[in-house]
Amino acid sequence: MKDMTLDAMAKACHGQLIGANTLQYLNAQGIVIDSRLVQDDYVFVAIKGDRTDGHAYIPQVYENGALAVISEQRLHISRPYILVSSTRQALKDLAAFYLSRLDVKVVGISGSVGKTSTKEIIASVLAQKYKVHKTEGNFNNEIGLPLTIFKIRDEHQAAVLEMGISDFGEMHRLAAVSRPDIAVLTNIGLSHLKTLGSREGILKAKTEMFDHLRGHASVILNGDDDLLSTIAQVNGETPVFYGIGTDKPQTAVYDAKAVYASDIQNLGLKGIQLTIHLGEEAFLTRIPIPGEHNVYNALAAAAVGRQLGLTTEEIKAGIETARTIDGRTNLIETGSMTVIDDCYNANPLSMKASIDVLATALGRTIAVLGDMGDLGEKERELHYEVGTHLAAKKIDILFCAGTLSQEIARAVREHNPACEIHEFTGRDEMLKSLLPFLQEGDSVLVKASHFMQFHEVVEEIITM
Repeated sequence: MKDMTLDAMAKACHGQLIGANTLQYLNAQGIVIDSRLVQDDYVFVAIKGDRTDGHAYIPQVYENGALAVISEQRLHISRPYILVSSTRQALKDLAAFYLSRLDVKVVGISGSVGKTSTKEIIASVLAQKYKVHKTEGNFNNEIGLPLTIFKIRDEHQAAVLEMGISDFGEMHRLAAVSRPDIAVLTNIGLSHLKTLGSREGILKAKTEMFDHLRGHASVILNGDDDLLSTIAQVNGETPVFYGIGTDKPQTAVYDAKAVYASDIQNLGLKGIQLTIHLGEEAFLTRIPIPGEHNVYNALAAAAVGRQLGLTTEEIKAGIETARTIDGRTNLIETGSMTVIDDCYNANPLSMKASIDVLATALGRTIAVLGDMGDLGEKERELHYEVGTHLAAKKIDILFCAGTLSQEIARAVREHNPACEIHEFTGRDEMLKSLLPFLQEGDSVLVKASHFMQFHEVVEEIITM
């Protein structure tokens, strides 16, 4: 790790370096919070969590070769450590310091829906020209973002960092660490309403990112979003807007979209074919991930690629080789059955988009849905809306589990009596009926908020 000596790290996190003796100028080879990941000359940050306290593992990490630890507690040992008032804050301070020492372009991504899929396509596009590091899995919060940054190495030329929030102030703290050169906001939807209150509140929280951009940073926004389209300038710079077609919301303050899609053809589970217009250029391409919502993700990637000097040929190649991750519209072929694994998380907009994907599938279409969390006072109404959407798409069969999902079933029952409905109070009870019900040729969507643990549903289906 570049310039990460114990002395420099102590100064960066405003800590006291104790017991270093002649080791203060040795470079750390890695920084981790999981004691099991410690290797020779790593630094272990002792984080106190809800279920475990990292300080309990300090003797173990030294035995495993740790160079030093960062602790909130004064230690009675002869090994080097850095004493700080908050190890969580130290983690962020160290990540910000480390990133500042690297020559890497940072792309920061946020939004209510589509962050992860957009991140994957942007990384795929940029990889056509640059050595890219990207957020892995769900490492997008105040713990995960620093850990992602610590994995960037000198050879990396671009970092694509996803930033997820649930309350005001979080984006300030994340963006202060990542300091993006390019900021991408995918949309302002209906997530985290319990803490953010309204879409306007979500907009305010997401755009906290703008206060921490690097000089002359580019801002790339979904021009079809009625709230994002009202942003005329960011730090004196005009945003780059993208969207479908040339029409724009009545709220829009921009003259025209810099990047837009036309001639969109839904190929079902084989993806989307479209023409992307990028300034004066246009090219035909295919997104290999199903769902028309991925058009927006590809457009954002095209806009980022152009900002970082990629040719249309490179952008096209990156889009056409993009892949998703487990739990994010991930298609799994098991025998002659197709499982649409979209179980990582859910909100009303993403739930409807996934139902749209299922509606294009062959065979019996089966939606296996669970509760969506963090929706505030309108949670039952929003679940009912999802059910209305599912009914309109003529999905054949609904399996649902959870208290709130009863509203999905109620809406389907009222608006599409032909749909076969199976309701359950819990996931495990539902699984007992679902597994023997499935048959060859079925197309099955599995989706719910993360707390429902529907990844276990996917695992049971693909191993049956």
